[in-house]
Amino acid sequence: MHSFQYVAHGGKLVFVGLVKADIAFSDPEFHKREMTPMGSRNATREDFDKVMQAVASGAIDVSGYIAHRASFAETIGQFEGWLKPESKVIKAMVEL
Repeated sequence: MHSFQYVAHGGKLVFVGLVKADIAFSDPEFHKREMTPMGSRNATREDFDKVMQAVASGAIDVSGYIAHRASFAETIGQFEGWLKPESKVIKAMVEL
């Protein structure tokens, strides 16, 4: 599983969606990084509306998650760099 190489020491790896097959990974790599694997199921439109409202009202502070920002026009030039681990992107925000 290549996704482990992008997780910081003590970080979380979230798998979004449903998989109908088994998922296997390297236990030594998992323990070396002391990471937390997590699963996230499908959400409803109402779930997304509730979260977006909480973010907009400030009830959820997302500033610690957003590591990089770019305007929509700048995204094409920035995107490839964001994929590199040394860019330390946690979440990139595309501003419209």
